[in-house]
Amino acid sequence: MASAENAFAVSLFRDLPGRYDSLAEVLSLGQNSRWRAELVDHIAAARPGRVLDVATGTAGVALAIASRTDASVAGLDVSDEMLAVGRRRVAAAGLDSRISLQAGRAEEVPFGAASFDAVSFTYLLRYVGDPAAVIAGLASTLRPGGVMASLDFYVPPHPVWRGLWWCYTRLVLPVAGFVLGGRAWWEVGRFLGPSISTHYRRLPLARIVELWQAAGMAGVEYRVMSAGGGLVMWGTKARDA
Repeated sequence: MASAENAFAVSLFRDLPGRYDSLAEVLSLGQNSRWRAELVDHIAAARPGRVLDVATGTAGVALAIASRTDASVAGLDVSDEMLAVGRRRVAAAGLDSRISLQAGRAEEVPFGAASFDAVSFTYLLRYVGDPAAVIAGLASTLRPGGVMASLDFYVPPHPVWRGLWWCYTRLVLPVAGFVLGGRAWWEVGRFLGPSISTHYRRLPLARIVELWQAAGMAGVEYRVMSAGGGLVMWGTKARDA
């Protein structure tokens, strides 16, 4: 059964897919692609044969993984509208045989234990009711020795950058979103900054690392990027997990 967080995510992203990738790049000041490349670097380094990409959206990460590896990629997302765009992008890239996309919830991943060599997820934990359970569930689909990597926004730790980030996310982003994408992007712009701040007050970075470790992930590391605007995390499934 879909949670309130899932329902909100579906509603929020319903009207975004058509221009999602281009506007996400513009409104992140070109940083989204840098963060995504960092995530994909950690997945590709594991030379996986099968990858699960959760919150796949319009399949941007799935396509990047397929372009960097020989893996087959299973993409999962709660938004039918985002998946429809993703399927068109996969078909246009000629990767239908290697990338499959399906609707589903991160809380109820429809795959068995140790099914994948690598797992990726992006911008996910703010849209689930129980992040600990989701992290544990995703880690359970990973074989021992496999790699998990994630990408999300972050709050800059340095006061100066944090102040500039606050001004951008609270004042510039909603207006720029409206000008470039209309009311749907205005709503996203208004929501995003407060959502990120609230998320890390409830679930600090150190606690997220602990949740990964509790889920059986070893060697958990992270990289804070773009003066603190983005956060990429990765780790390896312990062989005795």
